[in-house]
Order: sequence, then C-alpha cells, then structure tokens
Amino acid sequence: MTYDKSWGERPLAVFDLDNTLADTAHRQRHLRRRPRDWNAFFAAASADPPLERGVRLARDSADECEVVYLTGRPERCRADTEAWLAAQGLPAGRVWMRGDQDRRPARHTKLEILRRLARNREVRMLVDDDELVCADAERAGFTVVRARWGSASAELRDAQERQGRT
Repeated sequence: MTYDKSWGERPLAVFDLDNTLADTAHRQRHLRRRPRDWNAFFAAASADPPLERGVRLARDSADECEVVYLTGRPERCRADTEAWLAAQGLPAGRVWMRGDQDRRPARHTKLEILRRLARNREVRMLVDDDELVCADAERAGFTVVRARWGSASAELRDAQERQGRT
C-alpha cells in the first residue's frame, strides 16, 4: 500500500473486531458443528452485541489517534462489518480484512498488515483478543492491549490459528 496523505498524520490505533469490539458468543455455536458452518457464523455477525469496554477504548482512542480496524473476517463480510461499526457509533476508520481465500493464521495476516501500516505511520497500539497475534505483534515491537473482556471458545481459537478463518 502506498501512503496516502489524505489519511492524515495522527498515529494509528488498530482494533480487532471479534471478541474485542463485537461479542461473538451467540454465534460460536456454528463452529461447534461438524462440518463448521462458516456461512452461518459470519452471517450472524451483524447481530453481535458490542463489547462496551472495547467500544469505549476505541472511542477514547479517537481523541489522539486515527482508529482503524484489523479483522480476520473475510472480505465478503465487508458490507455487514462496516454497517455494524457505524451502528455502534464507533469512530469512522479504514477496515482491513483478510482475502476471501486467505487461510493463513491470524497472527500472520495481521502482522503483515501492521508492518505495512507502520511503514508510513506510527502504530500507537494494537487491541486484540488473540494471544498469538498479541505475542507476535509485541515481538515485532508493537504496543499491544490484550482484549480479555470477550469470550472466545476453543473452536474460535482454532479457527483463528489453524484454519485461518477469522
């Protein structure tokens, strides 16, 4: 990505969505099925309740930073994701999503995008619930806030890491 001056000069606060801003507990049941029902899992995302602690942090961060969103959700979920963010009154910001066919672990896809963002802007912090994403980001020199206020199932962690689905 090339640097676009229209983005502004403020540092970036980068927020994950699932289990950081959006409570996925109600749709994790779709991941317990065999085979996992990914279409139902992502279709239910528009009904996610907000996680107030994460939403408050995003809103507060907008005072000093440009807020951007970095999610493992596939690109096909963009319209629903952007509508959900707007409905929650979250700060407007660019949404980075994985390609529809990208099945790499979340820690790889997210770190790649973080490094790309950091080429031209200060990344003030990453807020994410995925422990492996957080650990890799810290090793790469990023400041991390661990979002421990959501509820992730073993199935969701497996989806993030082994299946590259979210």
